[in-house]
Amino acid sequence: MGKINYYIYEDKNFSNFYPLTYLRPIYDLRCGVFSLREKIEKCFNIKKINLLSRPILTDLLRETYPEFNINQFSEGNSVFINGRLIANRDLIKQVSFNFKNDVVYKTNNQVVIVCITDKTLKYFLTKWKRQGFPLLEDEDFVNFKEAQINANLASYPWDLIVNIGSEIEKDFELLKKKSQIKKIKHSDIVNPKNVVIGKHTKISSNVVIDATDGPVIIGKNVLIMPQSTIVGPAFIGDQTIIKIGAKIYSGCSIGEVCKVGGELDSVIIQSHSNKQHDGYLGHAYVGSWANFGAGTNNSDLKNNYSKVKAVINGELINTNLQHFGMLFGDHSKTGINMMFDTGTVVGICCNLYGAGLPPRYIPSFVRGTPEGPLKTNSLEMVIDTARIVMQRRNKILSDSLIKLLGEVFENTKEQRNKFNIL
Repeated sequence: MGKINYYIYEDKNFSNFYPLTYLRPIYDLRCGVFSLREKIEKCFNIKKINLLSRPILTDLLRETYPEFNINQFSEGNSVFINGRLIANRDLIKQVSFNFKNDVVYKTNNQVVIVCITDKTLKYFLTKWKRQGFPLLEDEDFVNFKEAQINANLASYPWDLIVNIGSEIEKDFELLKKKSQIKKIKHSDIVNPKNVVIGKHTKISSNVVIDATDGPVIIGKNVLIMPQSTIVGPAFIGDQTIIKIGAKIYSGCSIGEVCKVGGELDSVIIQSHSNKQHDGYLGHAYVGSWANFGAGTNNSDLKNNYSKVKAVINGELINTNLQHFGMLFGDHSKTGINMMFDTGTVVGICCNLYGAGLPPRYIPSFVRGTPEGPLKTNSLEMVIDTARIVMQRRNKILSDSLIKLLGEVFENTKEQRNKFNIL
């Protein structure tokens, strides 16, 4: 059969995940321990995968992942995997990569995986050069053999939040690590066989790690300060600091190089973000390079217990969830004692401060107080702040990211104008 080329791609639903996908492809979002891309690689045991994305992300992706081919194709039998897939090992039994036919695998009438023979791929390569993004659309598969499979495709960001706990449990098995937890002096580890602690991690005194109801996975070079409590399933990424007295409830996935304190429940934090003071954050997804001022709180349950609605890409969507807190975009910041209503969406590169509840939808590149008026956060100010913040973590604000920020700033102007934000 020869070599198989594997691709992970973004479909036209990437905008359902705004503001989290303004600066990254959908498959770089985290769900459990790993990103969606990493889960796909591990699930199908793919040694080398090719990444396909919107053209606007190409330069940044090539800089971020020099080891991958970005938006490039090779001839040969090819497998295209939807980047919205929350992959698990059960999928392996449901799909076949024998390339006797062109096959599209679907779940709930949505494309999950497409297997394209070398002969058919040549037609698609010509079409894609002419058409551009999005690459794979339903009408392309009229002559393909169709198979229905049981798969989990995320449709909106809250689908990732809902699946955190179960995905951490699956990832725990995927890691294939046997817990070797030695007794930690002056701390309490409940159900240690369900706990993994990475090298050079320091667990301070009077810490409780409770893995009774799910695994707790802690990365390398993590510092967990005294009197913190972590309840599984939970994941703490490399080089993250858990501050004194933190309460981390089940269903939290905290990426690398974060500082976390206060109370968290069912929260995903991408990476390099700080929520290190007292305050509640629940049923939320936070991007990278975000910062929450002391006393910032969000609501994740309405007083009448009705289903939460949220604005995604300008459209009010019913989440069909009783608990949904907020989405908080990359490089956004809050001042002290900020409050957010149930189902709030904050765009990227926002700077919010003052008392009271801001609107439940705040476009990207906005600054100001709930009392108003909200104003445009200038691109120059955003870039200057991002450069300072990233330098503090020994990271460089690259030309490709500056270019992308500029393009997103222009692309989101219409949203700010719609809300009379000058």
